[in-house]
Amino acid sequence: MTQMDPRAPTGDRHWRGSARLAATCALVFCALSLLVDWDAGSLTLLRALLWLTLSATLFAILLPNRVTAGPGWLAVRTLWRRHMVRTDALVAVRQYGCVSSHLALCDTHGGRLELDPRVLTANPLIWHELDTGVHRSVERGTLRQGADILEQLGHRIDDETTRAVLRASGLS
Repeated sequence: MTQMDPRAPTGDRHWRGSARLAATCALVFCALSLLVDWDAGSLTLLRALLWLTLSATLFAILLPNRVTAGPGWLAVRTLWRRHMVRTDALVAVRQYGCVSSHLALCDTHGGRLELDPRVLTANPLIWHELDTGVHRSVERGTLRQGADILEQLGHRIDDETTRAVLRASGLS
């Protein structure tokens, strides 16, 4: 049995599958577009480049953000940039949207990131890293806004985890 390094970053365990799905969708779209255009006899180099460009755009749209966390930090990697906050120095946490909500976190060093709360629900280790950092922020007095949002999210994550454990054990 191997031991994990406690300082190693924790990543979204569903990201690879989602990225693979995005790539598959883009490749299928490209192949079908080229095949239909070729079958119609209207495929040219310019049209092939158009289909390749549209496929690359589809991949960029479908590719999910990569969320990682470690002791005292949380990072979101988009296609173009990496956003990072110090979770032990958070200033504010805001939740935007009702149907498709997302969290916005700001720290004392000017870092800001946005992420989907479903990533935290699906990845208890990332949630643990964030929750530990939030407790440090509260102890230090830097977190002035949004502690209640994270508390509600924590209760929701705990409830869903409990239901999953009960389902897996056959008790519910």
